[in-house]
Amino acid sequence: MKHLSASFRCLAVACVTALLLACAGAPTSVAVKPRLVVFLVIDGLPQRQITAYRDQLAPDGFARFLDRGAWFTEARYAHAFTVTAAGHAAMLTGAYPDHTGIIGNEWRDQASGVPVYNTGDTTAKYIGHETRPLDGTSPRNLRMETVGDMLRRSDPRSKVISVSGKDRGAILPAGKSGIAYMYMGGSGQFASTTYYMTEHPGWVNEFNSRKPADRYFKTQWMPLLPEAAYARSVPDDQPWFGPQGGRLPMAMGAANDAAPGPAFYNALLRSPFADALSLEFARAAVAGEGLGRDESTDILAVSLSGHDYVNHAYSAESRLSHDHFLQLDRLLEAFFHDLDASVGAGNYLAVLTADHGFMPAPEMAAAQGQPSGRMNAGAVLGRINAGLEKPFGPGKWLLGYSASSLLLNKPLIGQKNLDLDAVADQARALLLQEPGIGSAFTRRELESGRLSAAPFFDASRRSWHPDVSGEVQFTLKPNWMFTSNSITTHGSPHDYDTHVPILFWGPSWVRPGRVDTGVEVVDIAPTLARLLGVAAPTGSEGKPLPLPAP
Repeated sequence: MKHLSASFRCLAVACVTALLLACAGAPTSVAVKPRLVVFLVIDGLPQRQITAYRDQLAPDGFARFLDRGAWFTEARYAHAFTVTAAGHAAMLTGAYPDHTGIIGNEWRDQASGVPVYNTGDTTAKYIGHETRPLDGTSPRNLRMETVGDMLRRSDPRSKVISVSGKDRGAILPAGKSGIAYMYMGGSGQFASTTYYMTEHPGWVNEFNSRKPADRYFKTQWMPLLPEAAYARSVPDDQPWFGPQGGRLPMAMGAANDAAPGPAFYNALLRSPFADALSLEFARAAVAGEGLGRDESTDILAVSLSGHDYVNHAYSAESRLSHDHFLQLDRLLEAFFHDLDASVGAGNYLAVLTADHGFMPAPEMAAAQGQPSGRMNAGAVLGRINAGLEKPFGPGKWLLGYSASSLLLNKPLIGQKNLDLDAVADQARALLLQEPGIGSAFTRRELESGRLSAAPFFDASRRSWHPDVSGEVQFTLKPNWMFTSNSITTHGSPHDYDTHVPILFWGPSWVRPGRVDTGVEVVDIAPTLARLLGVAAPTGSEGKPLPLPAP
């Protein structure tokens, strides 16, 4: 063997390794693995926007996937409470909240009712930044491993770096053994936490020292296209935007602000500029960590948060969302071109998806003759509690909402020697009297599984975890939402929230093609595991996607 060329020796080793893996029942991969997997998440991007504005895309942003990659037109989530943390936890674990334990962005402790944040961990702190009690600092609450965890177990030289405008968007894809960096709204910098390291590496300090966010101070978010190009979306300054309105051009920073400050840095999140900063930081990570430079596959996860903020404020049907989508398209094009130059176009695999879609604003649905509305969450709790007092006596019978469930006051129920199931049944009956509630199931029903034919039962069960959730799991009717500071939202099992893109690009591993087969986002994890030649995360519920073969 010592007389064989280096390339022939590598090929021989790869063949022998593949044979041993196959004999052992482990997943096999293509002969050459990608040096880098670039996993992209567009927070709050519904599939309908991908197709609605396809003719306005740049040649090499989203179009790289649509024209030269594999894209799945019928990709969905199958859990009911479609929110950011639940989606980000599902993507690379291949499991739904009933396995990951990430049932929402926040929930309540079952015994005390104290709020719990999905990535909260009081033992870890932000590096160089203030940390509040419910800030996201570690993956402690995530009960599953990710593809990155499996990859690093197989090859400890592999690196997993995750970047996002939101803590949960960075921490959950990073898994247990990756490193997460998140945008700090108070400073415009990126930071990790003491869960991952004691201090930042030099390249992070160098990036932050340049204060890149400051260059957007007093910058205008300008529309990319002429006014006529936005005829298919809803014009600016709709009455239901509220008193703050919303129109382009939009200035970054209040008129009376003399210098950048926390209000300005936070406002960048609701614009294309925080996404541009996240991608700029991702470029710095590629260079600083040497991602994709050797034969050990690395993972770079980047979750772009701006679209979610824009859609909450103005809806996915707005011109602002339309333009923000096109801005993302151009940002991705530039990012891909830089990766082509730094890593090599034939050396990396790119995957893009979303953590959830978005419902249209209730006012838009009403204008189209569809039943819709808003409910005051506190008032609903008050009515249910008052209803429970009639058969069970005075008391605070509800501790509050816990993600998408009602948390009953079990200490009080025990103190009064009441049957928990009887109280839950009554709470469920009262909840279903509310005009916007579509379904409700009790703990006993969810654990028994006897109602699997009921609408949204299976989706509700996937969003419910026995150790974390409350006693009555519920969903809302189409086009209904709880009143909040947002113009519209997400978090339902309806198609506008569950239907999201799944896009793959990597000519060495994926042949171009449109796939109309129904698939789920949890299918991404076992697909990547197969391509990387590692085992899928234990407990993964997905199955490999039907990718067109290269």
